[in-house]
Amino acid sequence: MLKRIKHHIRTYFLTGLLVVIPVGLTFNILQIAITWADGKLALLPPSLHPDTYLPFPVPGLGLMITLMGIMFIGVITTNVVGRWFVGLGEKIVDKIPFFRSIYLLAKQVLETIFNKDKESFKKVIMVEYPRRGLYSIGFVTGIAGGEIQAKTSGKVLNIFIPTSPNPTSGYLIMIPEEDTVTLDIDVETAFKLILSGGMVNSDDNNNRNDNDEK
Repeated sequence: MLKRIKHHIRTYFLTGLLVVIPVGLTFNILQIAITWADGKLALLPPSLHPDTYLPFPVPGLGLMITLMGIMFIGVITTNVVGRWFVGLGEKIVDKIPFFRSIYLLAKQVLETIFNKDKESFKKVIMVEYPRRGLYSIGFVTGIAGGEIQAKTSGKVLNIFIPTSPNPTSGYLIMIPEEDTVTLDIDVETAFKLILSGGMVNSDDNNNRNDNDEK
């Protein structure tokens, strides 16, 4: 009887953790984002600060203004005049060696991520890495070109292999396409597998999707 009670208590507690921890992490991330954006309002002069005209502070107002500002900049830069100013700014940045490298790298990465026509990070593959007999999950980030492609036989792919459980770091390898195994899973499922250290596998995700469709 005592063992059964302990078993139920443990089950209820673990079930509660599975609910509380994801919700808590989500709210904490949102709170950090809102606090950071609201803190940027302090940089505004008093005549432009919202608190000057509002009788009480509004949490999240800084985040709303930041999102509206990004949208406004996007609207402006889509016309001819906006593109001319952006081009002028890029020419100025291009004259500054250190900032030029950072700006161009950030721009190329963002353009690659948000360009729907490119297959970067849209194809999940498996390769024998770091040696034969050991397999790692990777993402196709592009096709090798220039001297790299010229000095290799066949089509060579650029593969990013993230580390677990921190996928923000990893390794870039270049490998012939025929040495890769394409996986029939999406990027989100692959990242869940990496983040969980293998505790959440693709079969669990596929079964969950099948149940949702039913």
